[in-house]
Amino acid sequence: MRSTFFDPGRMNARLELEAPVETPDGQGGATITFEERAATWALIEPVNYTVEEEAAGETFTLTHRIWLRWRSDVAAGMRLRKGARIFWIGATQDPDETRRYLICHCEEKSG
Repeated sequence: MRSTFFDPGRMNARLELEAPVETPDGQGGATITFEERAATWALIEPVNYTVEEEAAGETFTLTHRIWLRWRSDVAAGMRLRKGARIFWIGATQDPDETRRYLICHCEEKSG
């Protein structure tokens, strides 16, 4: 497979990788919180957006491709955070299967 050219100098966003942690609530359910696993440099590429009406307002869902250096501990259901912005990871991809980079396909909701 041909290797993907990517300039790592474009990784200019500092993100925190967060994983879900379930805590039993004593009634058969669980409370989900997120704990920080690592801080990493990344490139955030906007891909698309959708607008939906919700209650009395509009909700915007933005999709992004977020490039990281390869990590084996990133999976769907985790999230990346940049300040107040939260990027929910839906899927991950090794673009050229060389374990150099990892692309996270993410959603960010606002509104």
